[in-house]
Amino acid sequence: MEQTLKILVVDAKEEDRMAVRSALTKAGVQMELSEVSDGNDVFSVLSATVYDCVFLDYRLLNQDGLTFIQQLRSSEIKVPLVVLTGEGDEEIAVQLLKAGATDYLLRCRISPETLGQVLRSAIRVYRAEMQVALANQQLRESHEQLIRKNQELERQQQHIQMQNFNILEASQLKSDFLATISHELRTPMNAIIGFSQILLRPKFGQLTHQQADMIERILNNGKHLLMLLNEVLDFSKLETRRLDLKAEIFDLSKVINLAVSEMHSLAGVKNISLLVQTDLQNPLVFNDPVRVKQILMNLLSNAIKFTESGEIWVEIKEVAENRVLILVGDTGIGIAPKNFKRIFEAFRQVDQTITRKYPGTGLGLAIIDSLVRMMGGKIFLESKLGIGSMFKIELPRQITLSTVAADAPASQLDGDEVFCSAKNQHHSSSQASKASI
Repeated sequence: MEQTLKILVVDAKEEDRMAVRSALTKAGVQMELSEVSDGNDVFSVLSATVYDCVFLDYRLLNQDGLTFIQQLRSSEIKVPLVVLTGEGDEEIAVQLLKAGATDYLLRCRISPETLGQVLRSAIRVYRAEMQVALANQQLRESHEQLIRKNQELERQQQHIQMQNFNILEASQLKSDFLATISHELRTPMNAIIGFSQILLRPKFGQLTHQQADMIERILNNGKHLLMLLNEVLDFSKLETRRLDLKAEIFDLSKVINLAVSEMHSLAGVKNISLLVQTDLQNPLVFNDPVRVKQILMNLLSNAIKFTESGEIWVEIKEVAENRVLILVGDTGIGIAPKNFKRIFEAFRQVDQTITRKYPGTGLGLAIIDSLVRMMGGKIFLESKLGIGSMFKIELPRQITLSTVAADAPASQLDGDEVFCSAKNQHHSSSQASKASI
């Protein structure tokens, strides 16, 4: 060995210590050799100095080597121990190894070769054991750290679950509050609208121009407020999944034309042209006419709001796979691509400031998006800033609902059967109307 080793020989007999010293010297071991003759002195020596190896006589003056090794290991003194034993002590040597000795050697076999080999082997084994112990200690620390992290993660997960529960509870309370307050406010608002309409009738007396103008303002603002309340109520129902589609067979082109006609006056105030183009071979569809009209009214209202001049157009056309396309385009201010997804979020508007130019609840497009998805449809947006926007609503001719009446389940009929029945029903209704006239 090239390095100088610090070696301790613990033996009661001087001649035995000299035999070890002589064998190590002849083996060419570079060493600093220390000797102890009393086992009681070993603890203080090992505590004060770190040795590379200790050669220990099995039988010390006051105690046997097994007890000594056990005491040495219990004191956490780490050092390679080679026990020197006499003939017939092999069984005891095994016990010594179990107690913590690194190796053992019979005194009769002490020679420069054997002692050098045992020394090198003991040092290698000890170092390997120290590496294993260090690795085990690191593993234990890592395991304990993982346990602590898992416990922390569990606490965080419980905290997050509690937060989610509180958020869901708050959201439910908010939805219930919105539904309740919207419903409660609609009753007095309907009364305001109704009485305003009554006051404008000539049979209730002539009004001055100023009085009529003020009542019309009350009426128009009441209708606007009612529309906002209805949006909030619809949104709360959609959010809590309490809004059901009431499907029936109806003429899609008639519903579209009705919605457009109701928006003509609003578009006329801004001198905006409102055009309709229908290209349907069969205008009959199975859907909720009230909600389809609501979708179109919301789109038209947005188009008029964000269009200062030019035109707004509505197109209805056939598309593949028994579906229809409702297209609403305008020459308004347009929408930046980065805001395409945001505008469909509830309460979200491109301009969120309180001084924004265009008022509203920010629920219109969110409601449209939810209704279209309920109908099994898709909504697409094309827009350029300063040029205009185009919303495309693609709907199935026949929606499938669990809430459809049992006597006419749409999910059990093919499209052709539905529309054939619809045509017959429409024809019978027309004949009945003529007869009654």
